Parts: sequence; structure tokens; C-alpha cells
Amino acid sequence: MDPLALIEDYLSDQENGMKTLITWFLNQVMLQEALQQAGAAQYERTDARKAHRNGYKDRSLKTRYGETILRKPQFREFPFETQVIGRYARVEKALVNAIVESYLQGVSTRRVQEIVSHLGIDQLSPASVSRMAKDLDDQVQAFLLRPIEQAIPYLFVDASYYKIRDGARYVTKAVLVVAGVREDGYREILGARVTDCENEEFWSGLFEDLKERGLAGVQLVISDGHTGIQKAAEAAFLGASWQMCQVHCTRAVLRNIPRKHQKEVVEGLKEAYGSEQRLQDLTDDLNARGYRKAANTIERFLPGLMSYTAFPKQHGKRIRTTNLMERVNKELKRRTKVVGAFPNEESLLRLVGSILMDINEEWVTGRRYLTMEKE
Repeated sequence: MDPLALIEDYLSDQENGMKTLITWFLNQVMLQEALQQAGAAQYERTDARKAHRNGYKDRSLKTRYGETILRKPQFREFPFETQVIGRYARVEKALVNAIVESYLQGVSTRRVQEIVSHLGIDQLSPASVSRMAKDLDDQVQAFLLRPIEQAIPYLFVDASYYKIRDGARYVTKAVLVVAGVREDGYREILGARVTDCENEEFWSGLFEDLKERGLAGVQLVISDGHTGIQKAAEAAFLGASWQMCQVHCTRAVLRNIPRKHQKEVVEGLKEAYGSEQRLQDLTDDLNARGYRKAANTIERFLPGLMSYTAFPKQHGKRIRTTNLMERVNKELKRRTKVVGAFPNEESLLRLVGSILMDINEEWVTGRRYLTMEKE
């Protein structure tokens, strides 16, 4: 099956994201056309200049993803001419496929030149094409490295796993995503990284990078029971607490309980969460019944299972688990499944990063996640 057809099918339900990508790309093509027609860059001083820029004029363009507004450059001396608007409708499908292929598989100068050729524009210089290729890939990096401007009292950390081709074999690598609830109660994606090592050193480096970008005010870090995360968080965010995700704890306990008794243990855990004494009583009961590994799991995580109780009661349901991140990972999996194995780490981060940008846009413009005012 044609991989481009698969990718286009995958993107077919991402109208806003694809429209944004097309708009950006066509605007970039017109900027390069303007540079060539003017004979110089916008503020460049040179005797070769033929015209001076005079702002932009908005021009609407209908695409299969909806109407978009392009910014058409203007000159003082003569009209700006572009092939983009007139030729777009005829070559839309081929253009979209080519953009998507480049976006997912890694952008090359040759491939971008092919995309531009679909519009009947064959005169772009190699330097112009290289700039466009670099800009396309830089969008995700700009998002992932942007400054963190608000305090983040609640920090959520989780991982999802993907196949990457490594020569003739496939290897599994993790995408670590960090999100937070800001001081105004809205959620925000803070960062993501691809790795094959989740030890304390890795997490310490990631947390320090986030702090350099402005991460501050962390009071509670919520994650699974990975020792590396816990130790790194305690060192990076002095005075903050660590919350063991109760859902992950339940799963870990059930791995050591016979199936016929699992429902009973789940109910016992639900009743015990929130009370250290009840958790201790449940641990004693499991030990007495011979389920020592299950009991040891609770004992190992016991202090971290209770951390959320020190925070406002109305926040408890949403800060005692990593369910916020589970939904993010589910969306990442849904929207990456058609790709199969990624050709390299860069292509994986490129696609995951673009999806995280969409999720973040929904979060910061949508409903407030938590009411931060004290009741």
C-alpha cells in the first residue's frame, strides 16, 4: 500500500493542523518568490535590488481542509506576481502528499524543491529551498524549547513507547512527555524527549532543562513508580512532593494477585487510598493471605500514595493519578499508528511534537482544568 496514502488518511481528521501547515508552507513560497523578484532580502542593502517591500495583502484560498488566509507580499514599484494561488487547486493533492511526506520522514532540499515544482515554480535557489526545509522542521523544536512563562504547581510525567528502524532491525524507544497545570488552572505541554534510557541521570537532565526554560513553582510531581523519576524530581524540585499514580500502583499490585481475587483487591485499594492507616491494614491483610509481593508493592509506594492529600481537596481526583497523561498518550498512539515503525528518532519527535502542539492549543484555549482559588 502507498505509504503516502496512509499518511494522508492519518492526517484527514486533523483539519486545523494540516491547514496551518499548508498556510505556512505557501506563505514561505511567496516570501521566496518576493525575494527573487525584488533581487534582495527585505532589509538588505544592495545595488541589485529591483523593488522594495510594501507590506502584505491578505488573500483567501480554499483548500480541502477549509478556507485559509495567505499573506501576499506587496512591492512599491510594481505588482508582486505569484504562482501559488493560481496553481494551488490543480495540484493540491500532490502538494499535500509531498508536504506530509517531508514533514514525517525528514525534510531534504531535493524533496522541498519537488514540492515547489508542483506549483510550477522552478526558479527557487538552493539557499531558498534550504531555508524553507529548515523552517519546516524548526516549528516543532521552537514549540518544545519555548520559555515556560507561568508557575507550574502540578507537574505530570509519563512515557509512551514506539518502534524505530535501526538498520535491519526494530528497536523500542520511549517518548517522555512532561505536562503541567499552571497557576491559572490551565494545562500546558511543557516538553518531550526521545530516549532509550530512563534512569535518574536522564530525568535529572530533563528537569534541569525545563528549569532553564523557566519551570518554577513546582509543588507536586505526579508519575508512575519509576525510581529514576522520583529521585530526580526530589533533587530538582526542593520542597516539592512526589505523588505515585494510584492507577499505576493498582496495576502493579494486581500483577501479583490471582485473577479470581483481583476484583476484591481493587475494591480494597479504592477504599484505602486516601488513608495511610487503611493502606497499612490492607498491606497486613495481603501479607497474611500470602500475597507478599503485592503487599511489598504497596509498602514501597506508601508515602508517595498519600502526597496529594496535602493539597486542596477539590484537586485530589485530578492530581492523584497520571490520567491526564494517559489521555495524551492515547491520542499520540491513535495518531501515530498508521506510520508503523519510524525511520529515526527525528521523525518520531517531529510527528509527536506536532501532535503535542495540537493538544496544547486545545488545552490553553479550552476549559480551565482546575480551579486554583482556595475554597
